[in-house]
Amino acid sequence: MKSTLNKTDDVNGTIVIELEKADYQEKVDKSLNQYRQKANIPGFRQGKVPKSVIQKMYGKAVLVDEINKLVTDELGNYIRENKLKILGEPISDDSEEKQVDLENDELMKFYFDIALTPEFELVLDKETQLNWYHVKLEDELFEKQMDAYKQNYGTYVSVEGEAKDTDLIKGTLTEVEAGVDTENGQVIENAVLMPSYVKDETVKNSFIGAKVGDSVVFNPKTAYDNNEAEVASLLQTTKDKVADINCDFRFDIKEVTRYQEAEMNQELFNKVLGDGVVTTEEEFRNKVGAELNNQFKPNVDHLFIHEARDIIVEKMNDVQFPDAFLKRWLLESSEERTAEQVEEDYPKIMEDLKFHIAKQKIVEEHEIKVEFSDIEALAAEVAKAQFAQYGMTNLPADVLQNYTKSLLEKEETVQNLVERATEDKIIQWLKENVTVVEKDIFSNDFNKMMSEHAHLHEEHSADETVEETDTAED
Repeated sequence: MKSTLNKTDDVNGTIVIELEKADYQEKVDKSLNQYRQKANIPGFRQGKVPKSVIQKMYGKAVLVDEINKLVTDELGNYIRENKLKILGEPISDDSEEKQVDLENDELMKFYFDIALTPEFELVLDKETQLNWYHVKLEDELFEKQMDAYKQNYGTYVSVEGEAKDTDLIKGTLTEVEAGVDTENGQVIENAVLMPSYVKDETVKNSFIGAKVGDSVVFNPKTAYDNNEAEVASLLQTTKDKVADINCDFRFDIKEVTRYQEAEMNQELFNKVLGDGVVTTEEEFRNKVGAELNNQFKPNVDHLFIHEARDIIVEKMNDVQFPDAFLKRWLLESSEERTAEQVEEDYPKIMEDLKFHIAKQKIVEEHEIKVEFSDIEALAAEVAKAQFAQYGMTNLPADVLQNYTKSLLEKEETVQNLVERATEDKIIQWLKENVTVVEKDIFSNDFNKMMSEHAHLHEEHSADETVEETDTAED
């Protein structure tokens, strides 16, 4: 077996695989013998079917199968051993003059067209300028966040005096009839209700202004407009058990509690940020501000790398690509895609491809490596950010560790983390080697910028991006 690469130009070529009978005959004979051992053909004992019968029945199919395996393996091995960087996948040349006769040709030649990644120079130095945004939350939004912390970490405290509609009223519910306790009627200890959730205005108003020691008689069905779920919750039972209940209850008020937001003190600092992380209100506000501003980092990175992308694509404007091959591959690799769609999508696909190749070039030439420790650190950062979206900023270490571990157990997630970690290192390399123009911006203006950016670049979401395959490392 012999393989050669015939280059048409710098980015196009054909791999020719030459196959002789000696390369495949032994494998064919072995496969046919296995068929013979297993064949169950009427008139013959199993394992005793004549070879001629097996050859006639399965010979051609086995020959095709074994040759396909040999050629496929050889094609992959040749690409790997010669460290060829190809775009897309090899395409078999099935033109009439290159057809083979499996049964009669002593020497078979198989032709595979390939696209080669172009060689080019990519200059990114201090003459290249990229913007980096420092996003700051507006004072009004920051104060709202401070208020949210005080509200979220507040507590209910017992109060004297009249109840408000948002107070929690606690007491005992006793079933009554004509103002008298019903014999063997229901009694619910530790009943709780909030007037604001009561739907009937008359019943609601009877609780607003009530005090500890007061009693209110009402019908739960009336109070909650026959909502069985809410009635069941009040009577501490299940929905199916309240369907036939339509009597009055007396609520003897034993306690009124009112929600009191947290004070700006050490207890709040510890709940939000962790024990002892900060000790003064100034430190707390600075730390929270930094963490809130850091939530914009993914979008800041996105704008930075996308601006770099536009510059890189422009620099690669004159780089030769195997356009005819790539269009052919895009068309043949999808049954749904039409030639017209390929032509329409191709410019955007090429922009993505150029940037992908450029990133690979930066990684290889500057020996940028992603270690597992980088993946672990990024996974922890992602986990922390996900919880932070729901205001959970002070998680126990074991909870964060367990969630991070679960992320690292998912293959797709790990692959995404590898890509993000690689891009983070490329961003860091760019910041060290180009001129970075730092700009301060408020979050509202930055969000508008991101919205405009997304609108302008939504056309980049092409159906498919042709990626470079470095089979030497696969």
